[in-house]
Amino acid sequence: MRLHETMEHIYPIFDKMLTRADKEALLGQRGLMIWFTGLSGSGKSTIAIALERELQKRGLLCRILDGDNIRSGINNNLGFSPEDRVENIRRIAEVGRLFVDTGVITLAAFISPNNDIREMAADIIGKEDFMEVYVCTPIEECERRDVKGLYAKARRGEIKNFTGISAPFEAPEHPALSLDTSVLSVEECVVRLLELVLPKVLTDKD
Repeated sequence: MRLHETMEHIYPIFDKMLTRADKEALLGQRGLMIWFTGLSGSGKSTIAIALERELQKRGLLCRILDGDNIRSGINNNLGFSPEDRVENIRRIAEVGRLFVDTGVITLAAFISPNNDIREMAADIIGKEDFMEVYVCTPIEECERRDVKGLYAKARRGEIKNFTGISAPFEAPEHPALSLDTSVLSVEECVVRLLELVLPKVLTDKD
């Protein structure tokens, strides 16, 4: 059966469902995607976890989408070829859009190594709901930490297509915020993020 024949029998029910505004009114917050990009070991997940805790203290519902967790679950059939990297981010963006449309503040921590792939994610989620945060920690610091031992393996050729070593990373052209964790503490990063995020997610009644 051809794809277009299959699609003929799909009837979305979006017009019958409660709206995003209904969900946001229930939660008392606005949905937003905060997309952390940067090299492995730059501090993306650490900052996302710290930000989630601070937002929760303020009564705001969050959900973290992290590279390792997603790849061990919904994307466990994908590798690290250029094609699989695109599909990995496409699926993440589609899942992220569902969370954002439910009024959840969503924190995505993914290397997402080039501008085209991040642009695709922003288009899927909606650019008005997409905040790109570049964790711009230098590769020397990321490699010094090497918390997962990945850089050492990549240097030995044991990991192919490793971003920063055998695959390129494109810095974001216009991030909403850049954070260098070799200079800033996690607490300082979170303070800067809260200054940007809170005005976007707090509703008028807050």
